[in-house]
Amino acid sequence: MQRKIAIIGTGYVGLTIGACFASLGHKVICVDKDVEKISKLCKGEIPIHEPGIEEILKKYKENIDYTSDIKKAIKESQILFIAVGTPSTEDGKIDMQYFRNAVQEIAENMDGYRVVVDKSTVPVGTADWVKEEIKKRYKGKFSVVSNPEFLREGSALKDFLEPDRIVIGTEDEKAKKIMLDIYSSIKAPKLITDIKSAELIKYAANAFLATKISFINEISNLCEKVGGDITKVAQGIGMDKRIGSKFLNAGIGYGGSCFPKDVDGLLSISSKYGYNLGLLRVVAEVNKMQQEKFMEKIKSMLLKTKGDTVAVWGLSFKPNTDDVRKSPALFIVTMLCKEGIKTRVYDPIAMENAKKELSFENIHFCESALETTKRADVLVLLTEWPEFAEIDFKEVKKRMRHLYVLDGRNHLKAEEIKKLGFYYEGIGKK
Repeated sequence: MQRKIAIIGTGYVGLTIGACFASLGHKVICVDKDVEKISKLCKGEIPIHEPGIEEILKKYKENIDYTSDIKKAIKESQILFIAVGTPSTEDGKIDMQYFRNAVQEIAENMDGYRVVVDKSTVPVGTADWVKEEIKKRYKGKFSVVSNPEFLREGSALKDFLEPDRIVIGTEDEKAKKIMLDIYSSIKAPKLITDIKSAELIKYAANAFLATKISFINEISNLCEKVGGDITKVAQGIGMDKRIGSKFLNAGIGYGGSCFPKDVDGLLSISSKYGYNLGLLRVVAEVNKMQQEKFMEKIKSMLLKTKGDTVAVWGLSFKPNTDDVRKSPALFIVTMLCKEGIKTRVYDPIAMENAKKELSFENIHFCESALETTKRADVLVLLTEWPEFAEIDFKEVKKRMRHLYVLDGRNHLKAEEIKKLGFYYEGIGKK
């Protein structure tokens, strides 16, 4: 059955789920207060980088509209997904201002039964607040649902259309049937739970994955001390079916718009309820320490070479995205620049976003990976873009002043590089 769905917020999550619901045959209205963004979307200009989204929006354009008129979107839809940003504040709390504004506008413009869906990642208890806020302004019937998203940048369309699970938090039978209906063509386990459990699931899932990353990074540091190889250790751990191999790649730590925010968010929630999540605090500390430790490696290499120039490959927090939010790469580049080290950087997609964050006199944005290596003393890989593993290091050798390579993601072909006379060092192995 075709349903009428409004998506409030056309950021990464909102636009992705809007495109996917349209592909499932539903009528979708994407609404955003940013008039310029809506104008671009109407012209077919996509404001985010996500493989396949441009094609899917073009293919199902008859099922999707864009507007800056939230009243129109609410009036014409039965299901209202709130997908606005909920960023972290400086003290780790969750900034709910955009979410609150969306709820208030929904309440002021409802004229009949609606299902209001919390798609944004919000603290436990938010749905209760949403219900009370709507009741202040609207006296009719409505339902509130928590439906957390589990989208990974770079594979978001597949994650939505072929998910591991769909979580629906509601105590309302009518809302439950409607939510199951809109997802009926997606063949995946559907977990129906109470709202508070649903609100916790997203935070807990990301916090657990962050824990795996910090754990393997701690083991990688031990490998360096004892002479082990973290890739072999991780392989051995991951073969245990109780553990699994995913998120056991040692490196310079996690970043992006989800893991750091959700770890901080869960810590903030636990603190509010008087519980100390000590393990998670250590996870966050280890992640920060991993980047600082890598920075010390770079400085040590420069000291050995008496050099002053670093070539950097990769700026986004992971490959296949232009997202530099909380990127470990940006953290390290920022430290390099603040230390007065000449830094030459390149990323296949994230250059424009990185330029907005990196305004230092001693940084040079290059046109290619090879260009960064000109007269460089140390080459560091910070994001594991596939193209970096295919670069001819014979050409790199011609350009570099000193042949030192620090691989922050264990991504490069170490043995081939060493045979060419480079000093190579990865994470948790030599």
